[in-house]
Amino acid sequence: QVRLVESGGGLVQAGGSLRLSCAASGRTFSSYTKAWFRQAPGKEREFVAVISRSAMNTYYADSVKGRFTISRDNAKDTLYLQMNSLKPEDTAVYYCAAKVTYDLGPVGYDYWGQGTQVTVSS
Repeated sequence: QVRLVESGGGLVQAGGSLRLSCAASGRTFSSYTKAWFRQAPGKEREFVAVISRSAMNTYYADSVKGRFTISRDNAKDTLYLQMNSLKPEDTAVYYCAAKVTYDLGPVGYDYWGQGTQVTVSS
């Protein structure tokens, strides 16, 4: 079974930090473009960050730029999202995703995780 599994979510106070992980199983995603998305209650899912296959290129949503860092370990086939200076508006379910194409756009993702809840209290 092909799976992406997120972990690392939780409850944190504003200004705190969390590190999300996304592990792959069932197939290798080390050569895929990977990204993080999030969905807050009552809102549409939104793009957060993307990283190229080689990790040489990254791109962030303006709302998280300078606070979040996306990274990957292809040897472990794991994706990460380091989230610092968290704000209450960062509260959402965070999803990892992967696609076989090289572009860093927010569409075309073929594989999704089940999501991990991040809650930031004020």
